Amino acid sequence: MVRRTKEEAEQTRRSILAAARKTFHEQGVGNTSLEQIAHAAGLTRGAIYWHFANKEELFKAMRQEVTVPLADRMDYTLLSDPATAPLDRIRNFLMQFSDSVSDDPSVRHTMEILNFKCEFVGEMQQDLADYVVHSEECLSKLQRTYQAAQRNGDLRTGISPKMAAMETLVFLTGLLRLRLLGVPALQTRRELNALIAAHVDSRRQAG
Repeated sequence: MVRRTKEEAEQTRRSILAAARKTFHEQGVGNTSLEQIAHAAGLTRGAIYWHFANKEELFKAMRQEVTVPLADRMDYTLLSDPATAPLDRIRNFLMQFSDSVSDDPSVRHTMEILNFKCEFVGEMQQDLADYVVHSEECLSKLQRTYQAAQRNGDLRTGISPKMAAMETLVFLTGLLRLRLLGVPALQTRRELNALIAAHVDSRRQAG
């Protein structure tokens, strides 16, 4: 009975997160109330409060449901795959990230909310600060991978690991936003993979 109750509570929590994502995506975060999320989930507002203290906490949980698994995959692709050369790990990471946006509606909708349907003011300012922290963490992981490429003699002479990492982070951020905007040239996997390969190859030592 206890196990069933825990499973039911977890299912309710997942239903709330799915309803929040759907409502935030349709209406924007600022225009969405907990009552509207409760209605979308087929629950009472009290059920929302059982799991989340306020909209800010619910928003953060919705975001983390997507970003934490992405970060875990990034850790493996960039740092924990010794069988793959460092520059190939960066290419694989960029392709995996791109594929996640293409293949998983939850990832795409969450990224659209974060980029276009949320104002990082008032209660949401802390989330903007968190975004900066996550960007710094991504930059650090990219830099360590480029440092490994440099040690292997694979990184192009004249570009530092730090600069290469910064350029890749800017490339990824711009690529993501343009894809989410629906720019036609960035919507097919073939074109994306070619663009990613060109970005990474421009960092390879000529040989």
